[in-house]
Amino acid sequence: MKIEAPELSSLDRARHGFFTRRGGSSQGIYASLNCGTGSRDERTLVRENRGRVARSMAVEADRLLTPYQVHGITVAEVRAPWDWRNPPRADGVVSAVPGLAIGVSTADCAPVLFADAGAGVVGAAHAGWRGARAGICEATINAMEGLGATRSAITAVVGPCISGANYQVGPEFHAAFIEQDPGSEHYFRADRANDEEKFLFDLPGFVASRLKNAGVGQVGWVDRCTYAGEEDFFSYRRATHAGEPDYGRQLSVIVLL
Repeated sequence: MKIEAPELSSLDRARHGFFTRRGGSSQGIYASLNCGTGSRDERTLVRENRGRVARSMAVEADRLLTPYQVHGITVAEVRAPWDWRNPPRADGVVSAVPGLAIGVSTADCAPVLFADAGAGVVGAAHAGWRGARAGICEATINAMEGLGATRSAITAVVGPCISGANYQVGPEFHAAFIEQDPGSEHYFRADRANDEEKFLFDLPGFVASRLKNAGVGQVGWVDRCTYAGEEDFFSYRRATHAGEPDYGRQLSVIVLL
């Protein structure tokens, strides 16, 4: 049902989980642990699935808090439960309040979970290519520092996302990306197996590099591909290629103890 990263599991004051699509109540293309409030799945089933995630994290359902994601760099500080029907628009969340499970939803974008257990500060970020390049990881780290975290004491782990082996992009994407971030050329390679005019983009590698360059103390990656792992993960790109009308989302969650 969930994947745990050893880098975060070793911390005494935090509990976390990169949840898969397994273990839920939804059916069809949403089977089974679809936690996407933005999907067209039945609301009651989504709420039941989120309740299962909350129970797995040992919190009440109203203490599982995820933002309305917009592929930006806004970070919301979580001090108390909010109305799940009207969450803040943000792609990062941070908290220094024990017992609040904060997280992000993804279906190919990279989820990142953060913790400075010594300072008692945790965070989560939704890092697609757009948000990662714009600085959502750095913005989340800055917000954690604002709550008392120390950058060099932060552990950050990149969760399941689409891998470089399956993330094909066109020459326009490659050119625009390199123009804005020349140092990112290392994360592209020509897709010679399928189309030499296309490129394969290493999203988790790029996100991890941004975290390392930001100066956090430890960076990890769970090394799981959402596109390739159909039985375990929802994938926007895989659903698009299959001609499906919608797709589910999985959650990545962390709570301060």
